[in-house]
Amino acid sequence: MEHRPNGEPMPEALRASRTAVLVCQGRAAADGRIAPGRFADPTALPLLRAAEREPVEWVRADSPPGPWRQRVDYETVRANAEAIVPRTVAIDDAVRAHPGPQVVILGAGLDGRAWRMPELADVAVFEVDQPASQRDKRDRAAALPGRPPTFVPVDFRRDRLADALAAAGHRADRATTWIWEGVVPYLTAREVTATVAAVAGCSAPGSRLIVNFQTPALTATLGRLVSRALAASTGRSSVWAAEPWRSLWKPEAMARLLADHGWTVTDQRDLLQAARALGVPIAHPATLRHGQVMVADRN
Repeated sequence: MEHRPNGEPMPEALRASRTAVLVCQGRAAADGRIAPGRFADPTALPLLRAAEREPVEWVRADSPPGPWRQRVDYETVRANAEAIVPRTVAIDDAVRAHPGPQVVILGAGLDGRAWRMPELADVAVFEVDQPASQRDKRDRAAALPGRPPTFVPVDFRRDRLADALAAAGHRADRATTWIWEGVVPYLTAREVTATVAAVAGCSAPGSRLIVNFQTPALTATLGRLVSRALAASTGRSSVWAAEPWRSLWKPEAMARLLADHGWTVTDQRDLLQAARALGVPIAHPATLRHGQVMVADRN
């Protein structure tokens, strides 16, 4: 956990996301190794700090380190890579299948789509995130080639999404493709509902919402507890302790929520289905089965 100079814990709104780094490490480890020709992310490694790249290189070299602390880092990144590839490909395919004039990435973290997807070269891309995470992202992304997205810092406890986007140049009267990846579990059910309502209010006909979420599962809960225990065994705090899951959704419940706000679900799959379609090795099928990608359109 990050701390103030006086040793007090940093308030959540002032901390950059650690899970964003884990996701980026997974993409960097998978780049060119898992599902080549279907998955690639050359932006991931440059977005990482030097120390964050070290376990990525171990995984890419298939060289597990001996010391326990480093071995835990290695296994964490390797597992993340397996889950990130089918999730990323499913979302990218949904974006490509529904080209539009605007893309908004909610809770963007260290997402590299604005730089790596040629389909977005002439699209207005907006990245929405907490101010601290966005400051960290902008610093990391300074050396990436190409046109950066429009950064929209939003403190969801105080700011209105529609107002922040409008001030940044987003047009609510034009179709928007929304990418909501890796965020829903960290929000309460009330916050998820409020965000869906806010997105609907900014979505003209022809818009698309791509939402990634987790279904309730004992295996997933146990897995996170094991991850926390492993982190404790290395003498470090777990990222899952600082950024816990707050809501899990059954697909039918998420579909009802979207329908209540004017969205029609056009596709829904779990990450195990997506991984099998890619023909990639699957070491943790239960984990993949409970990750979901749902696509909904607005007429």
